[in-house]
Amino acid sequence: MATAGQTETGTQAVEAAAWPSAGRPDEPAAPEPAVTSLAAGDLLARVIASLLPPSTTAGIEERPVDGLDDALPVVLDPACAAGTLLTAVADRFGDRVRLLGQEIDVPAAESAALNLRGHPLAGPGEIRAGDSLRDNRFGEFLGRASAVVCEPPANQSGWPVEELMTDRRWEFGIPAPRDGELVWVQHCYAHLRPRGTAVVAVPPRACVAPSGQPVREALVRAGALRAVIALPPGMSSLPGADVCLWVLRRPYGDVEDAAVTMIDLSGVADMADVPQQFAVWRRLFEQAVGGSPGPAGPGGGTGARAGAGRGRPGPADAGGPAVSRAVPRLRLLDGDTNLLPSRYVTIRAEASADDLARVTSRLQALYARVGQGLPRFAPAASQAQPQRAYVTIGELERVGALTIRSRETTPRPGDVLLRTLGRPPAVATGTDADDAGVAQVVELDPARLDAHFVATFLRADANALPVANTLGALSREDLRRCRIPRMPLAEQRRYGDEFRRLGELRDALSGLARLTATVIDQTVHGLTTGTLAPRGPDR
Repeated sequence: MATAGQTETGTQAVEAAAWPSAGRPDEPAAPEPAVTSLAAGDLLARVIASLLPPSTTAGIEERPVDGLDDALPVVLDPACAAGTLLTAVADRFGDRVRLLGQEIDVPAAESAALNLRGHPLAGPGEIRAGDSLRDNRFGEFLGRASAVVCEPPANQSGWPVEELMTDRRWEFGIPAPRDGELVWVQHCYAHLRPRGTAVVAVPPRACVAPSGQPVREALVRAGALRAVIALPPGMSSLPGADVCLWVLRRPYGDVEDAAVTMIDLSGVADMADVPQQFAVWRRLFEQAVGGSPGPAGPGGGTGARAGAGRGRPGPADAGGPAVSRAVPRLRLLDGDTNLLPSRYVTIRAEASADDLARVTSRLQALYARVGQGLPRFAPAASQAQPQRAYVTIGELERVGALTIRSRETTPRPGDVLLRTLGRPPAVATGTDADDAGVAQVVELDPARLDAHFVATFLRADANALPVANTLGALSREDLRRCRIPRMPLAEQRRYGDEFRRLGELRDALSGLARLTATVIDQTVHGLTTGTLAPRGPDR
């Protein structure tokens, strides 16, 4: 934070590594459609699609492999939900690939099919409903897919290990019951044809959990794992979770490369700094895999650096922090097969004492202002819990006070959005963020209901209900059973205004906490490396 604008924090960290050290080209790359303010899940999908190589669209006649005769290269998503990843692949490759998806939740599968059919660029595609692990509906494509993309379901605590123990998909070993991510990684890999590529989103735990070490070791030893990318915070579809991308490739013949590329972008603290174009991410990956020369790091190998000069990768002595490093497979196999990029890549930018002092002063002023704005409430008239009358969402729907719409509905400002992956209800603002992970849209009659009042009390009641689908969202029938207090509109608005202010305060404090953690981290680093010294007794 202290060095924002000077180092690779933010967009520079990503874009710098994407351009050769000779500088950026005079002519821009082929223009992409304008993309701004993507929600986390949509941005993650674009990043995953960008990591697929151009050869994904190569026909068999261009790249003969053991007599396979697919007319059009296949890209599969075995846990496609509403089809976000597949539509991102269609955005990039258009009708040059055949898109296949499977989803256990039938309504989500239907939405995915509609989204693909309505996509102006997508070629042929098919969505099938079913459990990909227990009932693989695309078994005929085992060993035949040109590419596989996947963000495994986040709400599954385990996998049916006893039931599927003898399945031939577990080429690299049988994962432990809690290592469901490694099951999905192998399921994706099993569908790849030789030289095919899979990009799978996994939590950082999958990179380090001791129970997964045998599978990780086998993946590295076989040359199947080609890269691990730690993405910036906030890019996971699961709120508050970090995410890494594993890039896998099925070898053809001898293993071509003896290194795994580690890319660490976890230091990009602000989502607004994350590029949203396919080309930027593709250049980053190609440059990193290309092995930009650099000094050996803690994991050995070579690294690409950012922050030198005007934000471009520089030579080894440029002093800029590294963004990527090619780590020899033997180094990864020597120990616990830790696959976290932060173990091998130095991404820290040095902040001077003056930088930190200025930022600390700003933080002190901001905290003082926040403290002045903290809410103060009077105690309730009665110390006993108030006896409120309640009304269900279904009853309000029957009297016309609200209407429950499907996720395909375009939200209006003031609508209440029920969201996927266990995220709390939100009030639509009329921005692109409204389209992120919506499960249901509740249109309110503003003359009878206050949106923030409904959303907050709905959140409290919905938390007590179980969720039984891969979207992590309430069904329409469960939603109708939720209750909110029966209050006059004026009283609703009093509560709604307070809920809105508290939400804004929570967001501000979360941002301050992240920035404060960055300053503390920079200070600790400076003290331990000798660039800073403790204050003396007279200072």
